[in-house]
This record gives sequence, structure tokens and C-alpha cells, in this order.
Amino acid sequence: MLLGRRKVRIETERLTLRPPAHADFRDWTSLRRDSESFLTRWEPTWASDHLSRKAFTNRVYWAQRSINSGSALPLFLIRREDNLFLGAITLDNIRRGPAQAGTLGYWIGETHARQGFMREAIEALVHHAFQRLDLSRIEAACLPENAPSRGLLEKSGFKYEGVAQSYLQIGGRWRTHVLYAALRADRRGRTDVG
Repeated sequence: MLLGRRKVRIETERLTLRPPAHADFRDWTSLRRDSESFLTRWEPTWASDHLSRKAFTNRVYWAQRSINSGSALPLFLIRREDNLFLGAITLDNIRRGPAQAGTLGYWIGETHARQGFMREAIEALVHHAFQRLDLSRIEAACLPENAPSRGLLEKSGFKYEGVAQSYLQIGGRWRTHVLYAALRADRRGRTDVG
């Protein structure tokens, strides 16, 4: 089932997950700028124009095209009680056919971290992916030393699957990542991280 041109909106206990809009530019830029040192040690190097309006506009158009084509589901986390922008979560690289899989990525502003918002968002998006998009597997990867992200994935039902050498460029160099996955029909039981 492709996402088509319908509006995608996921409601959780405290959050609304929705695609980015042009009107989000100031909130997105402010939160990214204020959280830069918190985020950049885990993310690919930001382009010189990363926080520019043009780059954000391109991000919004990419999100719209990706949702319409069914290749990705990029969503912003909005706290419902005050409409505050908290971060973003993306189900990317959606593969159909025999794979029925996608890759999860996420970030949250430093002041909003460790309050359960991202876990709420991950669990809602994974449920949506399994129930509404008919995916069978959601993958995620993070740096081995990123204990908070590893713990978040494990608490959200993801299981450790292994290591990918030179998986992504972080800080300008190729970095090994640990791999996790959540399965719609998971019969693997608990896996121990080695």
C-alpha cells in the first residue's frame, strides 16, 4: 500500500507526528542550532547551508515527494499540549516486494531528550509501519558508543542483530554502527548484546 497523496498524521498520548511544513522553518532551525553540539557527534557532517531557509525548503519538498511515492515517511514530533517542535523521526528507504522493510532514523532536541518522547514516537511509527503500511521489518543503526540510542531502541522492542563496518560517515569519517531491527512477527526472544 503506497502512502499516496493523503495526509499522514499519527497521534500518540502526548505527540502529533506529522510531515514537515514550510512554517516549521524557524522552530526547526532554532532547535537544531541550540542542540548542535548534542546532535553533531551522532550525525553526518552538516552541510555549510544546513540551517538555511533554502535547505529547509528542499527538506520539505523531499518529504512531500517521499510520502507521495511511498519511499519514506519523514515526520516532525510536535508536543500537543503547547504545539512545541521537539525533533524528527523518519522511516526511510522503504522497500516493497519480498523485503517489506524500512530504515528508522530520529533526532530530538537536547532539552527534550530522556523524557520518553522519542520512545513514544518510535513505538507509534513502528505500529503504523506494521499495521498501516504492511511492513514486516524496521531496521535502525547507531554508533556503538551511543548508549542512550541503543537503550531507546531496545526499550522500544528492537533487537540487536550485529555490526556494520564503515556504515555511515559521521564527523567526516566512516564509522562502524551496531544494527537493530524490529519485526512484525518477532519470535526471536531476547538477544544479548555482545
